[in-house]
Amino acid sequence: MSLSKAEEQIMEQIWQHEKVFLKDLIDALPEPKPASTTVITLLKRMQDKGFVGYQVYGNSRQYFALVAKTDYFSSHVNGLIRNFFNNSAAQFGSFFARDTNLSTKELEELRKIIDSEISRKKDE
Repeated sequence: MSLSKAEEQIMEQIWQHEKVFLKDLIDALPEPKPASTTVITLLKRMQDKGFVGYQVYGNSRQYFALVAKTDYFSSHVNGLIRNFFNNSAAQFGSFFARDTNLSTKELEELRKIIDSEISRKKDE
């Protein structure tokens, strides 16, 4: 399941703050600030989707993420690979390395990450 752009913007703040009250969440959002009713509606939709939970403190709710940012990002990347690269990580990697504007240094850093992951998997 995915989030709309507005929901992702709110989710990003929740991930950054880990736990956040509505007022603090709205304060953290960029200008122009959305109305509190809009944010409440978005939070309710995000709860229904299973992304956000909350704890009640008197008349206030403190919101927290139920889905880790890395898990959300990973599902999107996997969907991208599945939908645009015939479910081939190698095709995705080839596209990423050749058709993006990565510097030599960035490519070398990626190679180190990949080499490290290969070593880790061989040791399992």
